[in-house]
Amino acid sequence: MSVKDDIADILEKSRGEFVSGQELAQRLGCTRGAVWKAVRTLQKQGFAISAVTNKGYRLDEDCDVLSVSGVEKYLGKGAHNVHIELLDSTDSTNNVIRSYAQQGMPEGTVVIAREQTSGRGRLGRSFYSPQGTGLYMSILLRPAAQIGRAVRITTCAALAVCDAIEAATGAKAGIKWVNDVYLEGKKVCGILTEASVSMESGGLDHAVLGIGLNVYEPQGGFPEEIADIAGAVTKNKTADLKNKLAGGIIGSFMRYYAELEQGSFQKAYSKRLMWKGEEIYVISGENKTPCTLVDVDEECRLCVRDSSGASRLISSGEISIRKR
Repeated sequence: MSVKDDIADILEKSRGEFVSGQELAQRLGCTRGAVWKAVRTLQKQGFAISAVTNKGYRLDEDCDVLSVSGVEKYLGKGAHNVHIELLDSTDSTNNVIRSYAQQGMPEGTVVIAREQTSGRGRLGRSFYSPQGTGLYMSILLRPAAQIGRAVRITTCAALAVCDAIEAATGAKAGIKWVNDVYLEGKKVCGILTEASVSMESGGLDHAVLGIGLNVYEPQGGFPEEIADIAGAVTKNKTADLKNKLAGGIIGSFMRYYAELEQGSFQKAYSKRLMWKGEEIYVISGENKTPCTLVDVDEECRLCVRDSSGASRLISSGEISIRKR
């Protein structure tokens, strides 16, 4: 890591307490001038760092800026083989992880960015990813599963996001099948899983799980084209919220992922599913078919009932749904 990242790590672990510039310089083997420059850079990135003569530097208790050690505090049990890399900005965390997969990096490699310049969503849509207000991450997975079960990765992730939001804020989020997380009627999170197939086994060589979460509303609000549907986890700045959410999502997902083949998460996913028993449209291209949403099955396919009363199962693919 750089001097800047090392200082962020040290101050995070000593959050609320002063660490002298001399101690930081000695621990990092650099000059106090280098420490001062690194702190100034961190402050410009949004870190609430107090500097007091004869005391040193302190990361304030109410700071809410992502850091590796801050995320690691909230991983919980079952996320031992996770390696987190934090970027200030990138085009797409999925692109970074895909490159890492091709380089042979291990499962559990996580890239988190404070900003994406070309974030992507399902069906080729863009995902608005501004600096400072959201959480954008991707996880490298190498599951021992067939391609048909890749949707389970997405459903585990949606459930993990709901768990993390509830643990961090107390708010109960719901899932719009298959990959959108809603809070108070607004979409706060999108999930995109991209899989690579092994030609030898017919199974998955690797999968890239991308998660984009709106933690706060951006200054001036969301762009006009998404203002009616986009929302945020909270309107009020909350101390350490981004680290809590990131750690909670990763930790919860990895625990569900460990039981991917058993599918034991399906009942929990069903409880979070929005619009059960309500009328919806199943949309495929220009076709809109009116149905009633019943539930999901063990493969998290959507169970619907059409106007004649006949039941059918729908896989994600190029299908989407909308409430009537």
